[in-house]
Amino acid sequence: MLKQRIITALVLAPLMLCATFLLPVFEFKLFTAAIVTLAAWEWANLSGYQESSQRVGYAVAVLGLVVLIKYLEFPALPILLVAFAFWGLALFWVCAYPKSLSQWQSCRARGVMGLFVLIPAWSGLVELKGLPEGNLWLLLLMLLVWGADIGAYFSGKTWGNKKLAVEVSPGKTWAGFYGGVATSLLMALLFGLFCSFTAVQLVSLLLLSLGTALVSVLGDLLESMVKRHRGIKDSSQLLPGHGGVMDRIDSLTAAAPIFALGLIMTELARITVV
Repeated sequence: MLKQRIITALVLAPLMLCATFLLPVFEFKLFTAAIVTLAAWEWANLSGYQESSQRVGYAVAVLGLVVLIKYLEFPALPILLVAFAFWGLALFWVCAYPKSLSQWQSCRARGVMGLFVLIPAWSGLVELKGLPEGNLWLLLLMLLVWGADIGAYFSGKTWGNKKLAVEVSPGKTWAGFYGGVATSLLMALLFGLFCSFTAVQLVSLLLLSLGTALVSVLGDLLESMVKRHRGIKDSSQLLPGHGGVMDRIDSLTAAAPIFALGLIMTELARITVV
């Protein structure tokens, strides 16, 4: 399984990096919209909609909302603020599970939940791409998410014994949590030093990166919670060794809007990072 994960990661990581640095803004919007649409097809199954027509219909509806947002040129800030509030609610759901089941267990509720997971994720990625140094901010976002995932995997395997959220995801440990967050902060520190940030800018970056790393863990846990309720291990089998698209971007769906919102609300988005 580890070999499959590594091979798939060696394919996916360059693909994301190429899309980030080589695609113009409009093409990047299309690329990320395609990913979100695939994830929506999987989320329909997580919601309990198992018929092919239902899953395709849900995916088309999500894509339609993305196109509508783009066509209307709807500002990103309100969407990102809604995402901030949603992930606060998601934290309560995860911490209170299984007592929180009554609030989100219906197919319709989980379907709506998917909209708040996927639409702001697309909006956050597109907003980052449009910033003056958008490619580098997207790179940092990916480093933060990948760092949290890789750090958690290896520190959890090495030192993990105390469970993080046994009811939601029995495999996750506190050692993995701390290792993942520490790895993300190291990525942010190296990024800031490489870009010659001032002390104030570096502190702001580390605080934003800490929040991004923490919410990325929450994105993973939220999907794990929904999968546990649904009784499935993976969102699909599209990616060998990795499950589905949603299994690979669950952390990113939470991290992208929060990271983008943090950049917008601070001076970081207006500085030259190279």
